[in-house]
Amino acid sequence: MSRVALRRAVAADAGAAADVWLRSFAAALPTVVRPRSDDEVRDYFRDVVVPLRETWVAETTQGLIGVMVLHGDELSQLYLDPDWRGRGVGDRLLDLARQRRPHGMTLWTFQVNTPAHRFYERHGFVAVERTDGSGNEEGEPDVRYEWRP
Repeated sequence: MSRVALRRAVAADAGAAADVWLRSFAAALPTVVRPRSDDEVRDYFRDVVVPLRETWVAETTQGLIGVMVLHGDELSQLYLDPDWRGRGVGDRLLDLARQRRPHGMTLWTFQVNTPAHRFYERHGFVAVERTDGSGNEEGEPDVRYEWRP
């Protein structure tokens, strides 16, 4: 298996990080209707995510395979290339998030994303709120998780 390095994202990573997000979203959430086009997602990563959020990437010699974004005390993004799921990269990114937010953090995930629920619960996150989706752009019922040390 290729060596995976974790590092802070730089401006030049924005396109590849957005592409990881797009591939992961399509594979993990095929029933969720995205309100933004691929180009709008790429623009958002270029203009907001990478320059204004604490953005980390997982990288191999073949390119970026994961992206994690922290914003305040929220883990706002954690997406892996579908070919890299189940290989420990998500665990490493989540460990890094805990190091960066040692006092705890929250995150949102869609209710239909049961693999994400299992992943976060295995790592000590607890579901604290469920919504009907009226508070997110997708209009998709979601769950808020919390992790406290």
